Amino acid sequence: MRDRFARVANDLLAEDPHAAVVLAEISLDRFAERLSAGDPRVVNVGIMEQAMVGVAAGFALEGFRPIVHTIAPFLTERALEQVKLDLGYQRLAATLVAHGGSYDYGTEGTTHHAPGDVQALLSIPGIEIAVPGHPDEVETLLRDAHGRDAVSYVRLAEQRNADPRPVVPGKLHVIRHGAGPVVLAVGPMLDRTLTACAGLDATIAYVTTVTPFDADGLRALVAPGATVIAVGPFHEGTMAFLLSEALADRPSRIVEIGVPRRTVAGYGTVAELDAPAGLDAGGIARRVRRVV
Repeated sequence: MRDRFARVANDLLAEDPHAAVVLAEISLDRFAERLSAGDPRVVNVGIMEQAMVGVAAGFALEGFRPIVHTIAPFLTERALEQVKLDLGYQRLAATLVAHGGSYDYGTEGTTHHAPGDVQALLSIPGIEIAVPGHPDEVETLLRDAHGRDAVSYVRLAEQRNADPRPVVPGKLHVIRHGAGPVVLAVGPMLDRTLTACAGLDATIAYVTTVTPFDADGLRALVAPGATVIAVGPFHEGTMAFLLSEALADRPSRIVEIGVPRRTVAGYGTVAELDAPAGLDAGGIARRVRRVV
């Protein structure tokens, strides 16, 4: 996903004279030509993530549309105050692109984990959040975010689904209909959710836009009294208020399956950390069957 992001960002720099890219010592090789040429619209601030957001806000105040990129915990948590004040409160247009949400950098330890990234950013009113599940979806979602007059967050991941889906920004994509629960799979969780729900008479919908959430699309799938299960790559409970707001006038049972709310202190690959967290296909299947 990071390679596709860099390709699209370079294309946007070529196409849009108001595009700018601000980096914090990551993916420099993917922008090497412009950095070595001294392109004033591509800036590497070093390992200073708060300053990176401030520089992006400066670009935005001068009429540019900055794309801000580094590792998820350092962009969404270490620099949260700057995102809130410098971008959100001033209602500036900027696209935050992070790589390594949850524990994609699990081999680096807890300091590089960010399962709380989406929930942290949801504290900023009006922020728009996209979670692609395949590299081919990155271009659609990144271009859409770049064209919006808002602060947007595009969450890249090491995990990916085997195939892309026909993503429409801001809309749910229904994979199949069923008579049982409605299961929402967010971004890279789709393939394992489909495996987990094999043999279950469930409606499966794919979510790549967390906010603004497609409330109308969900309401079209949910009958009163239905069970809604959201499977996400971030902390359990992250989408609770979005789902409850969408279904406020129809009684529903809402369950979230995601990264458990505990500190993951171990080191390991994503697959090695997913299994004890119950986020592999088998773990999701056990949770879903307990619910239904």
